[in-house]
Amino acid sequence: MTGINLVVLAVIQGITEFLPISSSAHLILVPVFTDWPDQGPMIDVAVHVGTLGAVLLYFRRDIWAMIRGILRPGDSASGPGAKLAFHVIVATIPVVIAGAALSYFAIDIPRSPTVIGWTMLGFGLLLYAADRLNMTIRTVKHMTFAHALIIGVSQVLALVPGTSRAGITMTAARALGYERADTARFSMLLSIPTIIAAGSLIGFKLYRAGDIALSQTAAIAAALSFIAALATIGAMMAWLRRANFTPFVVYRVALGGYLLWWAYS
Repeated sequence: MTGINLVVLAVIQGITEFLPISSSAHLILVPVFTDWPDQGPMIDVAVHVGTLGAVLLYFRRDIWAMIRGILRPGDSASGPGAKLAFHVIVATIPVVIAGAALSYFAIDIPRSPTVIGWTMLGFGLLLYAADRLNMTIRTVKHMTFAHALIIGVSQVLALVPGTSRAGITMTAARALGYERADTARFSMLLSIPTIIAAGSLIGFKLYRAGDIALSQTAAIAAALSFIAALATIGAMMAWLRRANFTPFVVYRVALGGYLLWWAYS
């Protein structure tokens, strides 16, 4: 992999991971439209590890509150943290079960530009409807077990490329009436368990492979995606405190429409 390939992939991952526009779709599309060789699963997971570092740093207070809540559940001061940790766990369970089932039954989900085009377009319009038609009356501290489970079940749809894990969880949260910034906050906290699992797997593979060059390449990719993701998280959170999801919807519809035109023409 050349230096420019690495930089492009890492920056794309860092920018798209937490935006509701599907990072996995963009990583699939890069080789399709550039004729570059597929970067492989190791680089894919390495750039995800970089984005994990960014979300851990940005939401460090929430994460510390959750850790305290888990370790000291009887402490009244840790109550909100324990509740948030519980809801993150509840919302993570459905996608873990679904992912395990797909792996056990060896079910391959199509990763073609056509599939991505339809999911980009369809779920983009769904995000617009959820954002514009529902009230903004709840914050994360108002979350219930049922709401966390609904958001978690919606996350299963993100196993289809182009749906966007961030996008579908934000759509579900907005449909339930959560504030825009809080939908993004919970969505990003929800990404942590998934990325940790994937990062642990890639670390084990790198250790077993003993490939120093590959390890260095992965480390560079992770660092670049970390920088891009941290900047993107800050910008998105600032935007959602005063505006809506429409720019992301416009991007999804435009990209989805182009992919469908390209696929069927």
